[in-house]
Amino acid sequence: MKKRLAICLLVLLLGLLTACGGGGSKETAKSDNGNKGDGKQIVIKFSHVTSVESVKGKAAQKFADLVAEKTGGKVKVEVYPSSQLYGDKEELDALVSGNVQMIAPSVTKMVKLDPRWQYVDMPFLFRDEAHSLKFFESDLAKKLMNSEQLVGNDIMGLAFWENGFKQVTNNKRALKTPADFKGLKFRAQAGKVLDGQFKALGAGSATIPFGESYAALQQGTVDGQENTFNNIDTQKYQEVQKYMTVSNHGRIDYGIFVNKPFWDNMPQDVRPKVEGALKEATDYANHMAKEENDKSYENLKKSGKMQITELTDAERAELEKALQPVYEQFKSVITPELIDGIKNLK
Repeated sequence: MKKRLAICLLVLLLGLLTACGGGGSKETAKSDNGNKGDGKQIVIKFSHVTSVESVKGKAAQKFADLVAEKTGGKVKVEVYPSSQLYGDKEELDALVSGNVQMIAPSVTKMVKLDPRWQYVDMPFLFRDEAHSLKFFESDLAKKLMNSEQLVGNDIMGLAFWENGFKQVTNNKRALKTPADFKGLKFRAQAGKVLDGQFKALGAGSATIPFGESYAALQQGTVDGQENTFNNIDTQKYQEVQKYMTVSNHGRIDYGIFVNKPFWDNMPQDVRPKVEGALKEATDYANHMAKEENDKSYENLKKSGKMQITELTDAERAELEKALQPVYEQFKSVITPELIDGIKNLK
């Protein structure tokens, strides 16, 4: 009987200890959530793939500085440039899983969730920078940012950052006419529109992450690529490319996306300050983009490392005509509402 009593007492004691321990674990889990306004610093990991000297790199750091200032250090933005945390292929999944809280990808990366984001790759869709900025503020853009495809994957779109018009570089010859593209292979971002674009010109394409593009050009894996003046300059493509054509045929713009549960759970006294910082950083990015691209264009000309071709109006019109089949192929995918809506923005 004494043995049985001792065993019963021991079991009871262990049960009490387990119950106490379990309650402590739940309380600890709650207090460890730094996004619940418990006095702990909130950390936003902001991952992107371009260099610190790029438009996106400078704007990301501006955002981090503004957040620290406006929140009095309650929120810290940790910026990870140059694919330090995640590359093109991984950053969207990292955002969905909550391993990072903010990313600024080229908008075409969102085609994994919604093919309409390929609008930016449609050749000669945008007339100039003013046209693209008008789109950023339009209802069309807001609908894309808040689409079911994004929200259903715990993603929230907050802003667009301008980067600029794309130019073409390669290592084989100057590109003036559609025929000059024939037989060449270009690095491209993901998306069927870009594949269709190069096929319409008799060229090939390969999807290569941004951080691996320099090596691919250097090793001859591809003959060329398309990018903004600033990206060409800051990525030092002039070291591995002989020719550049100023074509302004498409755009590369960025979207600022956050993990929706993280953003929704941010304390109500803090989030407006972070949103205010993002608005200022967005204005900064969009004002800086043209200035930085113009500066980079001058840098590329002064380097003397590439032969630069500026298309005449007639040459540009010929290239635009050669690329019209891309519209016939993808208008139903990207939707007439979006394509025609962008074209008709005044």
